[in-house]
Amino acid sequence: MKPKVLSALGLIVMIWAMFSSVPAWAQTNRFPLTLYNPGPYYEYPSWDQTLPSNLRFIVLSNMNKEAVLDKETGLVWEQSPSTSKKLWMEAHYSCNMLMKGGRFGWRLPTLQELASLLDPTKSNPALPAFHPFNNVQFSSPFYYWTATTSNITLNESTFIWIVSFASPVLGLADISDQEYFVWCVRGGQGVNPQ
Repeated sequence: MKPKVLSALGLIVMIWAMFSSVPAWAQTNRFPLTLYNPGPYYEYPSWDQTLPSNLRFIVLSNMNKEAVLDKETGLVWEQSPSTSKKLWMEAHYSCNMLMKGGRFGWRLPTLQELASLLDPTKSNPALPAFHPFNNVQFSSPFYYWTATTSNITLNESTFIWIVSFASPVLGLADISDQEYFVWCVRGGQGVNPQ
């Protein structure tokens, strides 16, 4: 009788050891019920949560510390966005061709995604306290392109939404002749550029 108890206990210990050694992968809330540990970065990002700014961002060591995870949104941002200005189509191209942190898959953010980095109580730059970003431009002209087009047209020009980090400002720019800064992102749903 004693050997049966010991073998049952041994089986329980072996099963526990198997599940405790499952690798800790970061994941999103697409699979809320899983046997896997959510990982060291975040459990379930959600746009309805607000985290203290000192806990919101994580510089990703697995991406050579060139990318930052926003735990509120689940988006991954360049830690150091480009300091050169580009036309809107060039901005799309530069993000699509970007290899940072040893990864492709970057894109131009939507208006809502880029605006999610704005802190309305701050200026110069209008980013949350304790943010880990470098090279964020906030001198004139200090706008960043988004991938979001506007339905406003004037003299047959197309307008694109832009974001300022000098102060929390959203605006519109003519697609044809303006050059602004570019801050690329990974993850999220993205958009199809025109």
